[in-house]
Order: sequence, then C-alpha cells, then structure tokens
Amino acid sequence: MSDVTNDSPISLTPPPEGYGDWLGELKAQIHEAQQRAAQAINLELVLLYWKIGNAILIRQNKQGWGAKVVDRLAHDLRNSFPDIQGFSVRNLKYMRAFAQCWTDIQFVQQLLHKLPWGHNLVLLDKLGTEQQRRWYAAKAIEHNWSRNILVMQIETRLLERSGTAVTNFSTTLPKPQSDLARESLKDPYRFDFLALTDEAQEREIENALVRHVTEFLLELGAGFAFVGRQVLLDVGGDEFFIDLFFYHLKLRCYVVIELKGGKFKPEHLGQLSFYLTAVDEQVKHPQDNPTIGLLLCKSKNKVVAEYALRTNAQPLGVAEYKLLESLPLELQTSLPSIEQIERELAGDDTGNDTQ
Repeated sequence: MSDVTNDSPISLTPPPEGYGDWLGELKAQIHEAQQRAAQAINLELVLLYWKIGNAILIRQNKQGWGAKVVDRLAHDLRNSFPDIQGFSVRNLKYMRAFAQCWTDIQFVQQLLHKLPWGHNLVLLDKLGTEQQRRWYAAKAIEHNWSRNILVMQIETRLLERSGTAVTNFSTTLPKPQSDLARESLKDPYRFDFLALTDEAQEREIENALVRHVTEFLLELGAGFAFVGRQVLLDVGGDEFFIDLFFYHLKLRCYVVIELKGGKFKPEHLGQLSFYLTAVDEQVKHPQDNPTIGLLLCKSKNKVVAEYALRTNAQPLGVAEYKLLESLPLELQTSLPSIEQIERELAGDDTGNDTQ
C-alpha cells in the first residue's frame, strides 16, 4: 500500500526530540527557495524588458522606424499574449527609456535585476543622471527599500545630504571606520515627519522623535539601533542625562545625539565630549569602538564648527535639522481655523452618496 495518503488529523502525541529544530530548518530552506525563484523571475523579466526596449531603439534609430511602431507593437503583443500584463504602450516606452539609460547589459544583469520593475521606473522618472541612478539603485538593494521608501529618499535628496556633516572623523578615527562614520551622517537631517514648525523647543522635538522613532531611524540611516532617551549617567555622584542614545551596528560603537534648539556654539561640544567620555568609561564594552557624538542644531556656521572640532580628540560631528517651515503671519491669519473646518465638515453630511 502506498505511503502517500490524504492529510490526516495531527496526532496529539508530542513530536519527537529535535522535530522543532528540523521544522525550522525546512522552513528556512523553503523561504530561501522562494526568494531565489522570485529573483530568477525578476531577472528574466528585467532582461526581457531591456531586450525589448533595446530592439525598439535599434529599429527607430538605425532603421528609421517611426514612433507609431510602439503603438502597433503594443497592440500585437497584447493580442498574442492576452494573459501577460506589461505590454501597454506606456510600458513599452519605459522599456525603451530603460535600455537607453542603461547601455551596459552586464550592469543590468549584475545589479538592476535585483530591483523590481517598479523600482526601476522610479529611477527613470525621478533622476536625471546615471551617477544618481547607480547610487540610489545600490542603496535600494543594500537596504531593501520599498518603492515608497525609494521615492521618499530621492525626494528628500539623500544623496546630496549623505556624508556632508561637519566632523573630525578623519583625525580621530582610523580608516576605514572614519570613512564609514562620515558617510553615516547627513546634513541636514529632515524631521518633516514630526509636523513641528521651527518654533518647536528642544524637549518638544525630542519627545516627538521618540514617538516617531521608526521614521527617525529611517532618517538616521541603516545601522542605527535605538537605545534610549534621557539616559542617566552617574559621574561622581552627579546625574547627567543623554538626550538620545543609539548603537551603530556597522560601526560597532555607541552614538550620543544632543539636540540644540538654536544656532551652534563651540561650548556645546564641551558637554557632548563629556558625555562621550562617560559612555566610554561606564557603558562601552572593551570590544566596542570609541563612542561617536552628533550635535544636531537648528543652524550652524560651518567655519565655526570646523574650528571647534579641529583640536578635539574625540570623534564628533555637527549637523543641522530641518522642521516644517513656519507659515508667514499674513497666511496664518487668512487660513481657516480647525474649528471652522470642523463646522464646515459637520454641515456637509448630505449629498455625498449622489456622486
């Protein structure tokens, strides 16, 4: 009699010893096989789209075929493959643009096939140079960004902000840690997601950052892990509190972040340096790298910040943060209040079902 039977009710007897570990291994193998299959399908799809786009380019550029050939091709392909989506006129034009932007088929095979087609369209639509597209494509793959996150990173100009904070890492950290640390910081940091205006005070910003810690970690970048806020340091019986405390998984070090609601002043670094010394003495594990400090301020004079950092022996960085721009007074007075909007909405309960 065959061992292959219909599923039977699960026995109530305990599984044999080691069954849980074995089941976990099988699940991991299944997930890995699913990922490989999805990557293989995506590779074939992206390469197919590149080949179609390249074929259109060749016939239009070298053989003089007109633009109408794309319309005809879309019609004929959809008739031949009615069950396959992706052969619209719009998508065929994207295939042509895709092949036009990426002339190196090896680069498409090695890197771009790891991005879904929708991600590739974002790179085409929102970026103007190959250098920008290559940078964002590599970051999207490295950090496994969704399409929405990729759009957000491009719109907030992540490339232009990365590695631009004023630091002394080159003189206080060994290579390659100094390069990685520098690239891990931005300037400015965008805190638009807090919905706070420039009038917000330090503690208000700090509270909001903790409430929106997921968005905050995304803005800080890959590698940052949240440790705590207002972390107590007991030094000689006196109590001190770190505004925001993180650990960087790639740098293998603690990161102390201090918020200042005004313009950068050199004396701000004295307090931050003290915190770094205390963390290195009381918190840091012997295998951790030296603690890094980041001072976030509303504004700074870059030259003053560079002078202040030059003679400091601890790894420190200074960057600005940006909140929502405040509305001019004349616009504030002309906008309806929350109460007015609520009254308007309350009086407009009818007629919505007639659309």
